[in-house]
Order: sequence, then C-alpha cells, then structure tokens
Amino acid sequence: MTMSEEETNAMRALRGLENSSSSVRLKAAMAVGTTPDPRFVDKLIERCAIEPEFFVREILTWALTRHESSMTVPKLIDELRSERAQARSQALHTLSKIGDRQGWPAITRALLTDADDEVARSAWRAAVVLVPDDEGAELAEVLTTQLGRGERETRLSLSRALIALGEVIMPALRVAMTDPDPRVRRHAIATERLWHDPEAGFDFAIEEAKRVVALGATGREE
Repeated sequence: MTMSEEETNAMRALRGLENSSSSVRLKAAMAVGTTPDPRFVDKLIERCAIEPEFFVREILTWALTRHESSMTVPKLIDELRSERAQARSQALHTLSKIGDRQGWPAITRALLTDADDEVARSAWRAAVVLVPDDEGAELAEVLTTQLGRGERETRLSLSRALIALGEVIMPALRVAMTDPDPRVRRHAIATERLWHDPEAGFDFAIEEAKRVVALGATGREE
C-alpha cells in the first residue's frame, strides 16, 4: 500500500525538523505550521526544547500557535516541569503567544522566580498576557521581588512586564523603592519613571534612579 502524497509530505516535514541544517529545519517548521496536523504537536514541542537557533524556535512556536489550543496548551504546561531550562522557557514563550488563559494557573511563583534568567523572563511575559484582571496586583507583588536582578536585558524585561500590568503595580513598586538593597531601589525608581514617561528610555531612567538613590531621596520619607 503506497503512502498518500499528504502522508509523504508530513513524514518529510517531521524528519526535516531534525536535520543538521538550520535552514532545512526552518523550512520544515514553516511547512508544519502551514498545514497543521495533530500528529505534529509532540514533535514541535520536543524540538522547541533542544533547537539551538532562535529564529527556528520562533517558527516552531508559530507552528504550535496554528494548532488547536485545546491540544497544545496541556502539553506545553507539562513542559513547564522539565528539568531543561530551554524547554521551560520556550513553553512559556509559546503559551504567551497562544494567549489561552487556561495556561494561567501553571505560571507559578517558582517559574516567575526561576534561577535561569531566560525562564524567568519568559514567565514574566507570559504572566502579563495571561493574568486575570483581578489578579494583577498580586502578580505585581511577586514580580517586584525580582527587581534588581540580573543584567540590563533582564531588568528591562521586568520593567516592561510591570509597566504592562498598569497602575496596579504602584503599591508594590513604592514598597520596593524603600528596599534596603540599592539595586532594588534603583530598579523600582527607574520603572516608576518609565511608567510616567515611556519615552524616557530605560538607560536614562536607570541613570536618573542612580542619582536619586545616591542622594538618598526616593520621593518618599524613609
């Protein structure tokens, strides 16, 4: 019995996802996304966990968003328990792109404070997309525990996530502005500056915050 052309193309695409050439993997992921098939989901998620090229991972995520969320979301949630950081990070990224709020309960405090910066950053972005309207303030409280963390890109990601939550961040942010750690205070002050003036730019806001902290004036009585 001969395989149909559709079956042949599906098998070729699945094999292509494992090819040593990144351009072949990219084309395969695009083919899978163009013609969604439930049989592809497991392979796409498996590949996300190990794919070394960012641009290929982005197409893998796109391909997953082309499938029914009822099929992809539970499997992506399972990936959040993986020991492999990239598996957790990419699953979070994909959940944020799918935007199905059934994924919200899986965005745990452990993921929001994950020791791996890429996982944490992906968790922050996913949380902001998926959080229910009445849980934004609680999320802000968790996110502000991460202020002062990491290098510039990590701090910028956190500021963006907080700002995206809206005004509910202010109580938690003001508490952080009096934190004993100057790195936390600087980051909190810079985030507040950006909230009020998004055009100021992160680097400018950080420099301003450094001056404020150095002078010992946060705009609140200490």
